[in-house]
Amino acid sequence: MLFFLLAVAFTVMLYLIMRAYPRYRVNSFHAVVFNYYACVLTGLVLTPDLRVFTEVQWTSEGTVLTMALGAMFVTAFMLIGLTAQKVSVTATSLAGNMSLVIPVLFGLFVFRNNNKDFTALNYLGLVLALVALALGAIQRSTKGSDTANTAGAGQAAKQALWVFPVLTFFASGTNNTLINFLSSKYYPSGQITVFMIVACFGAMVIGTSILVYRIIAHGHRLHLRSVVGGLLLGVPNFLSLYFLLLALAAFGNSAAYVFPIYNILTMLVSALAAWALYKERLNTLNKWGLVLAVVAIVLISYQELNL
Repeated sequence: MLFFLLAVAFTVMLYLIMRAYPRYRVNSFHAVVFNYYACVLTGLVLTPDLRVFTEVQWTSEGTVLTMALGAMFVTAFMLIGLTAQKVSVTATSLAGNMSLVIPVLFGLFVFRNNNKDFTALNYLGLVLALVALALGAIQRSTKGSDTANTAGAGQAAKQALWVFPVLTFFASGTNNTLINFLSSKYYPSGQITVFMIVACFGAMVIGTSILVYRIIAHGHRLHLRSVVGGLLLGVPNFLSLYFLLLALAAFGNSAAYVFPIYNILTMLVSALAAWALYKERLNTLNKWGLVLAVVAIVLISYQELNL
């Protein structure tokens, strides 16, 4: 249970750190790039025998595809940061956790590797997950402004923010689907940590290449605060997955049991932490979205939860 709680805590910490970036004028993209430096270093520290990397065939199809996954890592993390900063921590957590719908659907209809028969309640859960995402993405209308035009523009901009949770949902879901596919196809069960380090290394290389191009071609300035912000982010980023894998092992690798509870706790703790630290308040639709999210996850995995 300790591993379980640590996985939830470090996941919530990710959202809270990225939510704080605007306050400290941290460039999100720069921070995301350096986050993967910290991910790789943290992974190496936690690897009991570094000689395992001598067995990695760096030019093989699996390794090349895993490193290419780094591009998706960078994209998804940028969207997570934008959603946390422009919408809310709760909406970010909701979008990320509801994205489990995508790998579930791919497992059912594309990979056909599902280990249970889906019932009407399971499918209802998938539908409610999408409804919950929509409700969680809706933001309050902007209050009165000095002029009608300003008010209209402000309201339009506010309502347009729904796109960030939706993009985060699709990016996170695609990310998880590719992780599940590549790790199961190319890596033995005991090399999941190696897989994540290789993927993070790919993200580090891709992100650094883009950053260097921006600095040279567009004169972007790299600030120490962005580097520090990224390094601080990378540690909980890797640890969230590390402890989740340990929790899975502790519960007999029952992913269908662990992930629903993990997602529910992450959403609830994120909402509470965002309220306590950033005074984020949910409107009525957001609250219903959070409730529906919990119901959806329970319905998707009620068999494994023995309900």
